[in-house]
Amino acid sequence: MGYKIRTRDEHFQNDGTPKRILALDGGGLRGILTLGVLAKLEKTLGKRHGGEDGFRLCHYFDLIAGTSTGAIIAAALALGMKVEDISKMYLDLGQGVFRKSLFRKGMLRALYDEKALTEKLKGVYGAKTTLGSPGLTTGLLIVTKRLDSNSPWPLGNNPLGKYFGPQPGRDVIPNRDYPLWQVVRASTAAPRYFEPEAMDIVKAPGKKTVRGQFVDGGVSPFNNPALQAFMYATLGGYRVGWPMGADNVLLVSLGTGSRDPTVTPTSITASHAVKSLLALMDDCAVLVETLLQWMSTSPTARTIDRELGDLGGDVLGHTPQLRYLRYNIELKRDTLRNELGLDLSPDEVAPLSEMDDPNSMPILRRIGELVGERKVDGKDFPANFDLPA
Repeated sequence: MGYKIRTRDEHFQNDGTPKRILALDGGGLRGILTLGVLAKLEKTLGKRHGGEDGFRLCHYFDLIAGTSTGAIIAAALALGMKVEDISKMYLDLGQGVFRKSLFRKGMLRALYDEKALTEKLKGVYGAKTTLGSPGLTTGLLIVTKRLDSNSPWPLGNNPLGKYFGPQPGRDVIPNRDYPLWQVVRASTAAPRYFEPEAMDIVKAPGKKTVRGQFVDGGVSPFNNPALQAFMYATLGGYRVGWPMGADNVLLVSLGTGSRDPTVTPTSITASHAVKSLLALMDDCAVLVETLLQWMSTSPTARTIDRELGDLGGDVLGHTPQLRYLRYNIELKRDTLRNELGLDLSPDEVAPLSEMDDPNSMPILRRIGELVGERKVDGKDFPANFDLPA
């Protein structure tokens, strides 16, 4: 093997070497599309580093961030799993968890049983694996939303993080002791689809236990966790402290396919409130992409809108703060045909925007593979970000 495999602490270390971040969006079962792109990414970077079967994306990336379904994949990658094995796990999870049931109808009950998801996650990560476990061989950041305090909770495994270890004089449970399966389950607890995940925050003998109620991280502004991951890596309060700059930070962001806004999920009542919430999530996604393109140099920059274009020539502060690569695709019939050469009927395209349709997973996986084949280019990864020997 032509490179040194680093430990979690070495990945986090601010040692003056370039750093690499991978960020994975939420989007329900559309995460299988992400895995299609990741397969090409793993192949491209593995070939670049010797082509050995032992190459893993956790060797290359110093921080892997995920929201919701992206959290499921991010945690598996950080544990050293190959993309092919994660894909098999993901297909099994989709078929086993997202089963329609007449007994779970009605507005007051979640559509799916979180117990099935919990058992699947425990089986993948191990019931006793925690956020601080040494099995996590690189940096990991999971975006959750604590509903009872109305605040996003980015939970990471940075050993220098303020809340990672014990707090002197306080009974707060250290982040390092949170079960990994539970952190991921919290990030995937999409309202209406799954019940919230209750996590112990403060616990001590003779005192009342404080439990937080957590829902899907996609309910925060960070369903696309790329901006949160960049802030985690560079803002002083998070105690990672990597230097910014286009030669210092490479951020690779993967979507789950941008849903067609004319399609309303069939699993949710098609009310104005639901449509407004989905539109707000779409607005947050566009804002995250706009800010990152504004702050970066990006060979994959897309057209934000007809007024802004792709922000070519506009750089915040006139100096790029990172190198940014974004891979995604609109799940519209014309886009799939024009960009990927995939000719689908309207009836085949419409379900692709759903988050909970296992029957769409084979097509979504193929779309992800085509996105990888057409858009992932090794030339976009500068040599200075290659792993040192």
